[in-house]
Amino acid sequence: MIRARRLDALDDSPEAVRRRSPVHHLWYAAYGSNMHLDRLTAYLAGGRPPGGLRSYPGCRDPRVPARTAPIMLSGLLYFATESQVWTGGSAFYDPGAAPARRPDGRPGSAELPSCAYLLTLSQFSDIAAQEMYREPGEDLDLTEAVTRGRSRTGPGRYETLVCPGLLDGYPVLTFTAPWSSQDIAMNPPSAAYLRHIAAGIVASHGWSARRAADYLAGCPGADGHWTATEIAALLTDPA
Repeated sequence: MIRARRLDALDDSPEAVRRRSPVHHLWYAAYGSNMHLDRLTAYLAGGRPPGGLRSYPGCRDPRVPARTAPIMLSGLLYFATESQVWTGGSAFYDPGAAPARRPDGRPGSAELPSCAYLLTLSQFSDIAAQEMYREPGEDLDLTEAVTRGRSRTGPGRYETLVCPGLLDGYPVLTFTAPWSSQDIAMNPPSAAYLRHIAAGIVASHGWSARRAADYLAGCPGADGHWTATEIAALLTDPA
């Protein structure tokens, strides 16, 4: 197993904010299918990820991430809405949620595994645009997110930016929905989507297939619809 990196707290003092503004480089914390390198490459260089239904134009800067690091985010991973790329529920991050109790009565996880990629501002901005099915090309203003830890760039399902902390002096950012996991109906994810997420966890954190599957089987939306055995089998299924 690979040891996950710990994040430093977000210092919102005027001097600290001045030192990290404007943002030129940042860690993008991927917690869904972008944990899988094939999926992220489709966003960076363009193309269609295996199992996906959509092709992407790619980023203005198609280079691979400068660095990669496994991290754990405090909060809850859940599946809701309907993915136009994978069908089934999309993955969302609720940073303020308490762990949900699993159908078997066991408590869920209070943390979710994430793969952090060190990217440029333009790369992160272009990935965020493609998540919303928009053409890339415009840099996001991250000032509020890296100052207050959260900001909304629009009403869409992936237009709320969350900055849970710093890693090696760079802000860590991800995007999620503006709503809480308590405010939306869950929707089970598809097999192809779960395969990408599980494979990303195994590759970035060094977890066994069974541990990754057990974790995902306990996430709201997947729990009660996918068993750990079924998810683990996806990692050996060539389809």
